[in-house]
Amino acid sequence: MIEIRELYKYYGDRRAVGPLSASIEKGEIIGLLGLNGAGKTTTLRILACDLLPTSGSVRVGGLDVVESPHEVRKRIGYLPDTPPVYPEMTVEEYLSFAARLRGVSGAEVERRVDETLELTETGSERDRPIGALSHGYRQRVGIAQAIVHKPELVVLDEPISGLDPVQIVEMRDLVRSLGGEHTVVVSSHILSEIHETCDRILVIRDGEIVASGTEKQLSDSLLSGMRLSLLLRVGKDGHARAGELIAGVAGVTHVELSADAGSAPGGELAAFRVQLARDTRDELSRAIVNGGFGLLEVTRGERELESVFLELAKSLDEPAQKKRKKRRKAEDAAPKAEEQP
Repeated sequence: MIEIRELYKYYGDRRAVGPLSASIEKGEIIGLLGLNGAGKTTTLRILACDLLPTSGSVRVGGLDVVESPHEVRKRIGYLPDTPPVYPEMTVEEYLSFAARLRGVSGAEVERRVDETLELTETGSERDRPIGALSHGYRQRVGIAQAIVHKPELVVLDEPISGLDPVQIVEMRDLVRSLGGEHTVVVSSHILSEIHETCDRILVIRDGEIVASGTEKQLSDSLLSGMRLSLLLRVGKDGHARAGELIAGVAGVTHVELSADAGSAPGGELAAFRVQLARDTRDELSRAIVNGGFGLLEVTRGERELESVFLELAKSLDEPAQKKRKKRRKAEDAAPKAEEQP
């Protein structure tokens, strides 16, 4: 569906994106995850034919965004970070206008508008001026204009920005409902949004894709070791001693007392979060039992998206930084491709 190869974008001498390569399959919901300033919006604007690349290629459904921008735009629905709406228009007027702008004509316009109002749950607001709507409904109208022409690809830049908690849940449900029939690319720096919404994640840092995969794939490949949750019967005032014993087991890299777990016959309970450099659960269990504590529960935890993101977003180590700076210096000194008007 989407093929991006060696994409670069410069603003003057400043590199905003590149080198960036990625492939996205039809029907996927992709999360473009990165810190502010990582290059998310620039990448999406190029994908939506709203900005020309400096070099490289981007193809949507086999069409190049530079060579065939008008044809590509017919296949794309785009919601920038600020919805492109006209406050004086009613919702229905605006969606009819957006449909015609994307090549929908005749009686099909009314049918598409009705379908889109139902899908985005904005039918109750169809006769109201957009300027009178709440921020949440304006965001919904923004998505409505992006899908009214039934595009193959829907591009959403920070769609939950400024929404309240209830509106965020509703927006996630709406975005998820678009998957399958549409390919969807959602950008965000909010981890929970990507976790709750997307099938696969592209992590962007300094204009480059540094990792790609499902949350579990990223966790398994990028973060070594194992995390455990332990529930122990520690007796009265045994929390500190239990923590010290766990920390002394080979392979344990971090121990955290997460909470007192209440009390039970035979003594107080305590819950620990433990990080292992390798799988030493057998040694850990023996040490706890031999230390006189009751081991009631051992649960293996998956590394959360937050852990993955922090690992990827943190600064590169010094050798990698030097290597990267050397490569970029050489690339920046090379002649850049001229952008087409």
